[in-house]
Amino acid sequence: MEKLNETPDSIKQLIDELIANPSNKFKDYDLVKRGLEPNQIRRWFLKNHGITFQAYQRIFRINTAFKKIQKGNTVTEIAFESGFESLSGFGESFKSIFGVSPKNSKNERIIDLKRIETPLGTMIACAVSQGICLLEFTDRKMLETELKSIAKLYNATIVQGNNKHFEILELELSEYFEGKRKQFSVPLSTLGTEFQNQVWNELLNIPFGATKSYKEQAEAMNNPNAVRAVANANGMNRISIIIPCHRVIGTDGKLTGYGGGLWRKQYLLELEQQWK
Repeated sequence: MEKLNETPDSIKQLIDELIANPSNKFKDYDLVKRGLEPNQIRRWFLKNHGITFQAYQRIFRINTAFKKIQKGNTVTEIAFESGFESLSGFGESFKSIFGVSPKNSKNERIIDLKRIETPLGTMIACAVSQGICLLEFTDRKMLETELKSIAKLYNATIVQGNNKHFEILELELSEYFEGKRKQFSVPLSTLGTEFQNQVWNELLNIPFGATKSYKEQAEAMNNPNAVRAVANANGMNRISIIIPCHRVIGTDGKLTGYGGGLWRKQYLLELEQQWK
């Protein structure tokens, strides 16, 4: 299956180089030297990230600087290490993202965000220090609402950046789609009500290649009358595939609603049956 909205290899390379060295500054001249058209790169980032490539680079540098400040590094040292030519320029960029100056950012929190390619299309992953807190397809209708929700829940700012959990996530997703992994070990962070977390934990108990109805899920929770509430909590799951809400079907055996689209749900169920 052709990957939907896949990031071009040339852009993947630029992003990988930024991850390896966030102080990199790719100017139009540098892109042209690589045989890339700056306007095409700009349009791609505007379409897929809502910002230009130059803004993406600046945010990535600020994200890295923020983490160093949290570890106790001096602002002056970090500003110039991050590729900024002046303290004032660094301070203004920092404040435009976090709303506070670098010196007053000790109590601020961030959520890292990254695009991840899968055979079912591009996904957006978000992570905090505790683990992955969101994994959704980029064309999900409620994605913007979910991003706002986790920013509020964690009292944090969502920023393009790298996170130690992303590498594990990408590896395990790749193994899953290749039929080499039936359980995920990447750490998760699932802020929600007590009931929602009970429902999500029960989803994790559904084995690879198996399915349950909402009724069976409610009964497994010793709460058989909560079928509708269970269905609503399933719909609030923000970590697709890993917390496998795709394994829940109707009592009549038919596929029911899925945020990523019923065609993706069917694909995932068939994939698991194939490698069961």
